[in-house]
Amino acid sequence: MSYELKVLRAAGYPRMPWKNGGGSTEEITRDAGAGLDGFGWRLSIADIAESGGFSTFAGYQRVITVLQGDGMTLCVDGEDTRPLLPLDPFAFRGESQVSCTLLGGAIRDFNLIYAPQRYSARLQWLEGEQRLFSSASTLLVFSVSDALKVQIGDAASQLGRHDCVQLDSNAGLVEVSINAACCVIELTAH
Repeated sequence: MSYELKVLRAAGYPRMPWKNGGGSTEEITRDAGAGLDGFGWRLSIADIAESGGFSTFAGYQRVITVLQGDGMTLCVDGEDTRPLLPLDPFAFRGESQVSCTLLGGAIRDFNLIYAPQRYSARLQWLEGEQRLFSSASTLLVFSVSDALKVQIGDAASQLGRHDCVQLDSNAGLVEVSINAACCVIELTAH
């Protein structure tokens, strides 16, 4: 099997301002591009200190998950969502008009933004001992545990909270084993 594997550490994520200037984001990884343009997919963590509007990303699909804090509700194109609590993902179109109302204090959230005309995506939150097989060309495993062991093929990685393993250029069926809470994201280019 040929693929590329790298471990991304939370301490090294670059921080950048939001597109609308209303807060900041730590960028975990992306497929390409620079700044806030040109990517086919992007993974990030946002700090939301107060209720307010979200940036728009026309032509993209978004999946957001609260990581820390009490949670939030979103108003998406005039419709209120259910309360979004930690590790409860919610998907919406990037061109939607979105604002959030915090349920308590500040939160951190986890964001996958991808271009559906360029990529198929699958995002799932898993807990405990799990094994899965993936043929996705890119596979991301994001840890929400203090100690997560990820086994991808023959390569084992030890992750701390908010670290991420990224597998690229997968051309076969790869076995993935995890032993604690994490998010597994599979992306395949069309």
